[in-house]
Amino acid sequence: MKKVSKATIARTVVLMVALLNQVLTMSGHNPLPFSDEEIYTVVTGILTVGATVWAWWKNNSFTPAAIAGDEYKDKLKNVE
Repeated sequence: MKKVSKATIARTVVLMVALLNQVLTMSGHNPLPFSDEEIYTVVTGILTVGATVWAWWKNNSFTPAAIAGDEYKDKLKNVE
């Protein structure tokens, strides 16, 4: 018997929390003690940090020498 992956369990838990939150919201309860503005601020902050890390991690070549070096590196990788 195969094991259920951790990703499947995580997605299922997130789905259950979202569904519970939706049912409580529809019934007039506010299950999350956050305002819309606070949620917007946190989500925007997470996206900003994520975009910053991603842009920093990627190889961003601006100078002609760096671009030529990237092309040379890609040719070496394709040979192997």
